[in-house]
Amino acid sequence: MSSERSSEKESNTFLKHLLALLLILGCLWASQWQFQRGIDRQDRNQGIEAQLTLTPVELNEIKDNFVKYEWRTVTVEGSFDSTNQILLKNRYFEGVYGYEVLTRFTASDGRSFWVDRGWVKAGKDAATAPVVSTAPTGAVSLTARLRLDRSLPQGAFFALPASGAGMISKLNAQSDSTSEGFYLDLLSGSQPSLTPAVPAQVPELSDGPHIAYSLQWIFFAGLIIYGRILIRRGQILTSKELGIEPTS
Repeated sequence: MSSERSSEKESNTFLKHLLALLLILGCLWASQWQFQRGIDRQDRNQGIEAQLTLTPVELNEIKDNFVKYEWRTVTVEGSFDSTNQILLKNRYFEGVYGYEVLTRFTASDGRSFWVDRGWVKAGKDAATAPVVSTAPTGAVSLTARLRLDRSLPQGAFFALPASGAGMISKLNAQSDSTSEGFYLDLLSGSQPSLTPAVPAQVPELSDGPHIAYSLQWIFFAGLIIYGRILIRRGQILTSKELGIEPTS
């Protein structure tokens, strides 16, 4: 009987050690994952801040490697196509619900893409359309920020799936048209009406909670070690009280 109890205690102790070890390894992995996310976010923020401070460049000088120029201020000449205009819903400004207005634009070099003309307030109810200014006709020049398809804000276009990913590509497929794989956040233009009352916002450039979360996971790993020690000590004390020789 004593031999069976000793064997059982050894088996339970091994399993508890193994479970604690797996939990500690999981915490350390989660800590490393959060830490890397924090580093990646810092790199992204530094990249955006650097691009925002650079002098504007003409869009017709950028033929490829658009990733290198994302968030860079560009200038371009061309004309709007007001017949191709969409509203990006689920957009908020200072807590007020509204839409981003995107209008098709054809540059003087022939490239066609979408221009985010800024935010507008939603109507008083679902049946009331928002008030959207008409894009000017004829040739105009724009000053805007270059954005990529993958960096579109989360949301959904009217009559399009609400996945929030690759919306330019989905819109082109829906309308049976093609456009460049980038779009522009309008800042100003050759006409006063082109300056948005509420331009598209730059994302919050904070480091986020990732480093704190990383330290939190390390703390959890320490709690597991401490808890395992307390459980083991409790086993030893209980075994002594019962007159049972503790096992390792």
